[in-house]
Amino acid sequence: MYNQQELASIKAHGLEPRDVEEQVRKFAKGFKPLHIIAPATAKNGIKCLSEARLLEYVTLYEASKAKKVKFVPASGAASRMFKKLFEAMDSYRGPQDYEKAMADKAIADLCNNITKFAFYADLQEVLEKQGTSVEAVLKNKQIDVLLQAILTDKGLSYGKLPKGLLKFHKTDYGCITPFEEHLIEGAAYAATNSTAYLHFTVSDNHKELFENKLHEVLSFYSKKYNCNFEVSFSVQKPETDTIAVDENNTPVHTADGGLVFRPGGHGALIANLSQIDADLIFVKNIDNVVQDRLKADTLLYKKAVAGMLLCNQAKIHDYLRKLDEGVSDALIQEIEAFVKVKLQILPPAEYPLFSDNQKIDFLRAKLNRPIRVCGMVKNEGEPGGGPYWVKGIDGSVQLQILESTQIPDDKKDIMASATHFNPVDLVCSTVDYKGNKFDLPRYVDQQTGFISSKSIEGKTVRALELPGLWNGAMSDWITLFVEVPATTFNPVKTVNDLLRDAHQ
Repeated sequence: MYNQQELASIKAHGLEPRDVEEQVRKFAKGFKPLHIIAPATAKNGIKCLSEARLLEYVTLYEASKAKKVKFVPASGAASRMFKKLFEAMDSYRGPQDYEKAMADKAIADLCNNITKFAFYADLQEVLEKQGTSVEAVLKNKQIDVLLQAILTDKGLSYGKLPKGLLKFHKTDYGCITPFEEHLIEGAAYAATNSTAYLHFTVSDNHKELFENKLHEVLSFYSKKYNCNFEVSFSVQKPETDTIAVDENNTPVHTADGGLVFRPGGHGALIANLSQIDADLIFVKNIDNVVQDRLKADTLLYKKAVAGMLLCNQAKIHDYLRKLDEGVSDALIQEIEAFVKVKLQILPPAEYPLFSDNQKIDFLRAKLNRPIRVCGMVKNEGEPGGGPYWVKGIDGSVQLQILESTQIPDDKKDIMASATHFNPVDLVCSTVDYKGNKFDLPRYVDQQTGFISSKSIEGKTVRALELPGLWNGAMSDWITLFVEVPATTFNPVKTVNDLLRDAHQ
């Protein structure tokens, strides 16, 4: 039984007690491991485009009248970018700690390259208002003062702001945020009839900040790129939050006796994605942006990946309409070959024993699903999920994106032989061959969630992560992989990543 405070916290999240009980059961029993066959590699699950095919897909995309939307998960706070800086700020006791602090490469790189950051001018202004300067605090070994000016409300408050609203890049017209960079990209490859449609998922407490930024810059970018912008925002639904438990799987409580809930991870955004009204949806993380001089590869491959989706989708829809009109042995064989070769879906071992009706049902079910084409980058040591061949509960084998946490210990050798990783570079279509939107929650594999360790006020808790947006939440989609150049992947995980060439 739950007490009054516990029930109030459950209700505040739009949940019922039975929902919380089911979550606690998942902590206790865990998640069934996936049946992983092998990593997807070049020419074995990952398509490598020739120059001719690349341009063919780009041309197909550019000729399309499909309505496009750029969908950007942007709810992440920037605090993780500054983990090392927070630690140094909290431990610094004065000039006597200077040598120790500068022995940390993260602190040394920041201090030695401070003028290279796009937020430098703002930082200088903040410190001048305090009667000092960046040069002075560094000369006087006041590293704590510098970090406070960057991270806290004594200065820029970068430790509290969303990553999307930090100044990433210097340009000839000012210093700009990744939010603005996505507007620029949207104008370049996601516009329909001179209107670029973008949707950002943001935290509820940051929504007004994004709206204010949009209001500030909209007119400028509309004129600069001769493009109208239709920008919308949504927040992660509170009913997708999950309970936090201790090491004994006992729910953790707040100071006032309520239950502690945490966001259920980016997989919760499948509900937000399902609300998007478009023929094509581009999905890309907020921090994966580059300077204008390096955008060519990104723009080219975004169009090519979208063209690849349109090419395969046209054939899928054609086959589904033919199945509605009547079936012949020749048609079944043709669709079988397409499903195996083009869509990379291998039927279960018993498929040859299926009756004609069973084969038709199987093929129709595999064709009539949401579709995504995912860019894959050669693995050069960057973190991220990867592409794999996975056997489903119906015995068929198809392509999936998996996070390292989904791979059991007895399959780590498979992970070690993987050649590519997922940079979160997707183009999706969530519309069926009759023009109706798919019910996306139907295609979520609820058994692909996982349990992680998190810290709340210095205490370690267990957190329940929902099936990830580009893995478990899309695991029953038609999935195609295509190799894209590493130049299209330039994430900013720490503040010093902004010193890389792509951001300078």
